[in-house]
Amino acid sequence: MKSNSRVNPNAHRVAVGQLLNLLLADEFVLYVTTRDYHWNVLGPEFPALHAQFEAQYEQAATWIDDIAERARAIGIGARGNWSDLGQLARISAARGHGLPSVRMLSELLTLHKGLVRQLLLDGRACVEVHHDVGTADFLTGLMREHEKTAWMLRAQIDPGNYLPRRSVQAAKRVAVRR
Repeated sequence: MKSNSRVNPNAHRVAVGQLLNLLLADEFVLYVTTRDYHWNVLGPEFPALHAQFEAQYEQAATWIDDIAERARAIGIGARGNWSDLGQLARISAARGHGLPSVRMLSELLTLHKGLVRQLLLDGRACVEVHHDVGTADFLTGLMREHEKTAWMLRAQIDPGNYLPRRSVQAAKRVAVRR
C-alpha cells in the first residue's frame, strides 16, 4: 500500500541534526564530569583512577568531535557554545570535589548507561522515522563504546558480579587461608 503522505527530506535531516546536537550536549557533560573527577580524585587508588579518568575524558573528546563532524556531514551545524551545551544536556552527575572515588565510578557508570539507552533510542529513530541509516550506524558504533566503558566501570565497582559463583567462593577460601 502506497502512502499518500509527503515527507520533507530536509525535515528529517534537521531532526537528525537536532538529535546529534542533543547527543553532543550529553557527551559534553560526560567529558566535563570525567575531567572534574580526574582533577578531584583522592585516596589510595589516586594514581590509577587519575590516569583512567584522563584516558576516558580524552576518549570523550574524540566522541564529541566525531558527533560534531557527523552533524556537519549531514549539513547541520554543531553547537559549540559550552553554555548552550550544558543547558541542552539530558544527563548530569555529582560534582567531583569531596566525592569518594567509588561514587565517582558509580556516577560515570550511570552516565554511560544513560548514553547507551539514549543512543539506542536515537539510532532507532534515525532508521525508523528519519531513514538515515548512516547516522544510525554511527550511533550504534558509539553505543558499543559506551557499553564497553560501562562494563569496565561495573567491573571496578563490583568485581564479584563478573566471576562465576564457584570462582568467588574459591577466591574467598584462598583469601581466608592467607
